[in-house]
Amino acid sequence: MAKQTFTTGQVLTAAQMTSLQQTAMLGGAANAKTASYVLVAADAGDAITMSNASATTITVNTGLFSAGDIVTIINLGVGVSTITAGTATVSTSGSLALAQNQGGVLRFTSTSAAIFFQFATPASGDIEGVTAGTGISGGGTSGTVTITNSMATAIDAKGDLVVGTGADAFSRLAVGATNGMVLTVDSAEATGLKYATPAGGGGKLLQVVQAVTTTAVAITATSLTDTNISATITPTLNTSKILVLIDAYCLITRASDPNIFTGAALKRGATTIYDRSNEAGVGGKFVNGVEMSQNFCFNYLDSPATTSATTYKLQFEMEQVGGSATFQRSANPSSITLMEIGA
Repeated sequence: MAKQTFTTGQVLTAAQMTSLQQTAMLGGAANAKTASYVLVAADAGDAITMSNASATTITVNTGLFSAGDIVTIINLGVGVSTITAGTATVSTSGSLALAQNQGGVLRFTSTSAAIFFQFATPASGDIEGVTAGTGISGGGTSGTVTITNSMATAIDAKGDLVVGTGADAFSRLAVGATNGMVLTVDSAEATGLKYATPAGGGGKLLQVVQAVTTTAVAITATSLTDTNISATITPTLNTSKILVLIDAYCLITRASDPNIFTGAALKRGATTIYDRSNEAGVGGKFVNGVEMSQNFCFNYLDSPATTSATTYKLQFEMEQVGGSATFQRSANPSSITLMEIGA
């Protein structure tokens, strides 16, 4: 029902009441248009429906409506229908361009200004669907939409890298197979990169570890016993060699036998890698007195084939009962030096 002016005592017909109710519910009389249209004062309270396969406009001019008047506008056509400010001002938080089956209410705040409240059908600017782009998967047009970072799902092991393989393309580059490998540019690879053992490391000193002890250890046993001379190194490459240098201070004491024989062994962990025991070790003969001090200098080049922490230690034994060997006696220091040499 278009906007009416009522008089005192006027009786409304059933049709008028129905139309009035419809207008109050933002319905209003159906006012169908097929071509671009300029609103007139009689449109207040009505519903303007546009239906055209091509674009149309609905023009709003000033001086036709009062503050509080409303006009419902619905576009049923395939062509976009645009609410256009003629001499009046029209503002909106949505869009004045209505696609098919979109609409809203034009409410006047004065005779020359109106606000267009767009119905959510959805309103222009609303997200109607989420489409995954490059490097992203998932999406959807309704309900809970899930987006997944495809680069993250390409990674399935510690140390993996995601690298480009071309325009808008990527791939997983697995971490190097062994510790100490480095990332190298290689145009022959699909990713342009690869992990490789560093070149030119042969013979280079990669690291040095030294341990010094002054803790006295007295050995009388005829089986190999720890001397407290040990050090631990973690090779950077499993192809490296470890040069072991030992300078051990020892005081040997005899009983009655004028000859004292001893044995020694170098161990990597629990494995003996250099054995000078069974009377093949250092020895000496006491001509006068009962004590003899010695410095045992020891060197050995080992190939541990590992990049795990590796401990080297010196063990010692007496070949006869009755003698003793005291390492680091009177806090005299002994040392062990481990050098990693690149293969």
